[in-house]
Amino acid sequence: MDSDAHAPDPSWWGRPNRNQSRSTLTREAIVTAALAVFDQVGLEGLSMRRVAEALGTGAASLYWHVADKEQLIHLLLDRAMGEIELPEPDPERWEEQLREFAHAGRAMFGRHRDLALASLGRVPMGPNLVRLTEWLLAVLHGAGIPSRPAAWFGDVFALVGAAQAVEDHLATTGDMSEFTAMGEYLAALPPDRFPNIAKASPELVAGSADDRFEFTLELLLLGLASYIKAEPR
Repeated sequence: MDSDAHAPDPSWWGRPNRNQSRSTLTREAIVTAALAVFDQVGLEGLSMRRVAEALGTGAASLYWHVADKEQLIHLLLDRAMGEIELPEPDPERWEEQLREFAHAGRAMFGRHRDLALASLGRVPMGPNLVRLTEWLLAVLHGAGIPSRPAAWFGDVFALVGAAQAVEDHLATTGDMSEFTAMGEYLAALPPDRFPNIAKASPELVAGSADDRFEFTLELLLLGLASYIKAEPR
């Protein structure tokens, strides 16, 4: 795959129709500063004013290059996705490559506070998502997976990855006493009324985030494999 191939910006990323010479800032510099601010203060704390302060300018200057905070979040998401390095597609190793891709995505989300949360409910369609999508489809099509499951898998994959990253963050910053209390509650339920929960109660709260992430990956890969038609004998 040509690593230099770069998709054009989508039309809705168009810069405001203003005289660009009025500002020495660039969109790239704004996104770089915004990502640093975002990593410090998270999704709720991000504002055009804070980004402008980090750049030593006024918020009005940012609007020459970025329409609003919502567009800035999309630009942040696309910038972060650019951190994911992609090997040459190798359909013979499609399962291994998807596992590596999943771990790279999880690591990327882990480097940026609240980025996974920001991605939920948004479709960050930009040049880097195009790059990732093209690679993913090359791997899946090459493995013999038809277009519809290959295309829809990308959406499911992104949702699972983002949700896992949110869980990862909560596991390191949240109060785990509630999780412990939940396990105790399930274990104390009367087995005559809830026999299946009684049987499975240790497993319902077992496993680390890594264990459950690997289990989810295995489920997804098994599902994809079911779409590969066996070659005729």
